[in-house]
Amino acid sequence: MRIAMIGTGYVGLVSGACFSQFGFDIVCVDKDKSKIEALERGEIPIFEPGLDRLVADNRAAGRLTFTTDLKAAVAGADAVFIAVGTPSRRGDGRADLGYVYAAAAEVADAMTDYTVVVTKSTVPVGTGREVARVIRERRPDAEFDVVSNPEFLREGAAIEDFMKPDRVVIGVESERAKEVMRAIYRPLYLIETPMVFTNLETSELIKYAGNTFLATKITFINEMADLCEKVGADVHDVARGIGLDGRIGRKFLHPGPGYGGSCFPKDTLALAYTAREMGSPATIVEQVIKVNDARKKNMAKKVIAACGGSVAGKTVGVLGLSFKPNTDDMRDAPSLDIVPALQKAGARIQAYDPEAMKEAAKLLNDVDFKRTAQAAATGVDCLVILTEWTEFRSLSGKRLKPLMRQPVVVDLRNIFNPEEMRANGFIYECVGRPQPRSSVATTARAAE
Repeated sequence: MRIAMIGTGYVGLVSGACFSQFGFDIVCVDKDKSKIEALERGEIPIFEPGLDRLVADNRAAGRLTFTTDLKAAVAGADAVFIAVGTPSRRGDGRADLGYVYAAAAEVADAMTDYTVVVTKSTVPVGTGREVARVIRERRPDAEFDVVSNPEFLREGAAIEDFMKPDRVVIGVESERAKEVMRAIYRPLYLIETPMVFTNLETSELIKYAGNTFLATKITFINEMADLCEKVGADVHDVARGIGLDGRIGRKFLHPGPGYGGSCFPKDTLALAYTAREMGSPATIVEQVIKVNDARKKNMAKKVIAACGGSVAGKTVGVLGLSFKPNTDDMRDAPSLDIVPALQKAGARIQAYDPEAMKEAAKLLNDVDFKRTAQAAATGVDCLVILTEWTEFRSLSGKRLKPLMRQPVVVDLRNIFNPEEMRANGFIYECVGRPQPRSSVATTARAAE
């Protein structure tokens, strides 16, 4: 089986490497010559645990190659996966499909035999039909089928998700194309991975519906965290209490500063746009987007409140900049809203992230990037936890306090124990967990 993977971004590179591990011959294509040259030198452009080793092993075995020559890669390929970017369009949130259609046109020109053209990129409903139209217009004589095969990879666990997925979704409408896709995913079929075969539109919508539902769970538990703070409840117990219900499930019920990353923000916007365009507005999705945007801004206000109502002239240390741990992805990370808001309020920012500082430096101005978490905490008037990297969990209050100018910690990921932090003399603010009774009583008396 010979497969061409168009695009060496997150999805394309991970998918190409994993398919090559299945034993197929994979050619990954990208127009960016410098990126291809770097990949040929063994340099991986993204941080994803285990990806460097996977790429190296399969390159050494001769199963994985990289090129800028799309025509050569597509000629003779059994399947061509389109895995290019579909960023949100400014203004309306619609997915920009320019790269997808441009790739489809080039694939059409390069095909030599029957080819299965697979949209791996996250695309709105109807894109597969349009890809088929683009190819047919350019090559009326070509033998091909268009298939939808959305990815469900979590950054930081993408290889495991590809090799041991919950399911594989395939939108296909010809038996010939279905057999090709069955052959491609045979290694997963052998380990009894559920295969969901459906039509193009259903497959495309499954991807958006899945991501939007998860974004909704995150937003829901964040709103419950706000309520917990008002009534003295513990959001972690609430999450466990409802998550043990099999109809709800425990995943994605972790409170924090809001969702970010390459998928949830753009996919919720794209689904909302499609629903409006079709005359069937998704009001829940619209509200999820609004609540999440507002939450990021409110987290900056939470930090300012913990600092006595002002951060003007103060130094704030930030631990974690990527939208989640085990990735260097800064796309729509909460830090991109929270850090500038604190700077606008007059704070000086010093920050540390184990992997994302190079990317963060391109997006955040006037930040003093430190080489360790301890350095980021040194001399600060407030320390803010924005990403729950494992190494931050080992930081103890006893070690942190002597480093800081003022013992104020705002833990937006709830990685520390509130009782221990307060026992060590910290002013400690977290998300959705009750304050000590003395603090609650003081607040009540103040309200009276």
